[in-house]
Amino acid sequence: MKPFLDKDFLLETPTAQKLYHEYAETMPIVDYHCHINPQEIAEDKIFSNITEVWLGGDHYKWRQMRSNGVDEYYITGDATPREKFQKWAETLEKAIGNPLYHWSHLELRRYFGYEGVLNGRTAEEVWNLCNAKLQTKEMSVRGLIKMSNVKLICTTDDPVDDLHWHQVLKADESFDVKVLPAWRPDKAMNLEKDFYLDYIKQLSDVSGIAVKDFASLKEALSVRMDYFAENGCSVSDHGLNFVYYSPASDEEVNAILCKRLAGESVSYEEQLKFKTAFMQFVAREYHRRNWVMQLHFGCKRDNNALMYAKLGPDTGYDCIDNYAPSATAADFLNSLIATDQLPKTILYSLNPNDNAYIGTLLGCFQDSSAVGKLQQGSAWWFNDHKHGMTEQMISLANLGLLGNFIGMLTDSRSFLSYTRHEYFRRIMCNLIGGWVENGEYPDDYEALENIVKGISYNNVVRYFQFPVEEA
Repeated sequence: MKPFLDKDFLLETPTAQKLYHEYAETMPIVDYHCHINPQEIAEDKIFSNITEVWLGGDHYKWRQMRSNGVDEYYITGDATPREKFQKWAETLEKAIGNPLYHWSHLELRRYFGYEGVLNGRTAEEVWNLCNAKLQTKEMSVRGLIKMSNVKLICTTDDPVDDLHWHQVLKADESFDVKVLPAWRPDKAMNLEKDFYLDYIKQLSDVSGIAVKDFASLKEALSVRMDYFAENGCSVSDHGLNFVYYSPASDEEVNAILCKRLAGESVSYEEQLKFKTAFMQFVAREYHRRNWVMQLHFGCKRDNNALMYAKLGPDTGYDCIDNYAPSATAADFLNSLIATDQLPKTILYSLNPNDNAYIGTLLGCFQDSSAVGKLQQGSAWWFNDHKHGMTEQMISLANLGLLGNFIGMLTDSRSFLSYTRHEYFRRIMCNLIGGWVENGEYPDDYEALENIVKGISYNNVVRYFQFPVEEA
């Protein structure tokens, strides 16, 4: 029986072990999509306790605690940090087969040196150990980033953000990890939302363009893209229900937006027409600016009406949506390539059943302007576990070129989540090593080194053209 979480964790063959330990293990990290707060990096925050790091805003863990019958008082309520940690430790004990079990123990080992197992009985020991270490300078936000061998981070930022903390970080010569903004304009697109009119006023104020129709909305967004570009941005991100394609004339799109700006509601069909035109506009801007477009889709959000009323969005009540039509995604991309204005694009679906359609879609739009111009994003959210990652990489290998894959990202709000890159790399090396051991790929270690180092880090650097060195 293998020991729990030993040095060859998840590495089932000698080839997998060689690929990981000699090539993947020490590669740096580029975290090109996450939700961490740049202010906490700029201020080099020191966390007061492990609950703040682990359970503050982590809806992955909140969902599991609810599944264990834990009262909301101990999850998002007013229980003490120690009480919340106890309930999480008791829940984790039952999370056999869940990636949270692996992630949590990887974090305890890599950052805190704890070689034991966290459960209800050991919670006090782990609480005291972690909290003592968190008070040291080495465990500050910047310390954790440096300890994780991170070279560059892209945060997630709204067009109305002033990017002040990015400017502070850029001017700080004492910290050499690059922290760049990423453009997330969902609020400017989602005209059906209650907050939309207030948001448009904000956008008008910060851009200096009074948004009164679709032409002025595009102008305001362009002004803000210029500002983001001046602050190092070259990456966009969108959260979509699915990839929209419901074309309409300029006059009709303008009428829909003007109707909404006048305070009227818009129909679902009108929303699709506006969102299609919105996405076509920003995509063409990305192409002109050489930005990368990321499209996240396939999520049905905020399903528990009772808890949404109490807690609001992003609190652990989302699920996979099984409606992400491939035809509309193909038609949307085709509308951009028709005028040679398709930017580099990464597609992520929350539904693993979409792997094959994404794999075939990529091949329709690849060209010589960039290696792997269209990418399937790493297994996302509910899929970033051993099975989901393996399934996504097998599908990509079957239908595309796995050797050009840009690999893992954290998509996290936690500064301890960089161990997810280790988890991914182990799974990736195990998969490739298995193919070699089975005679499906030769034991050509020069080629294998390029593939493993590429997927771990180098492909990301080349694809995004980030200002960091390959390794």
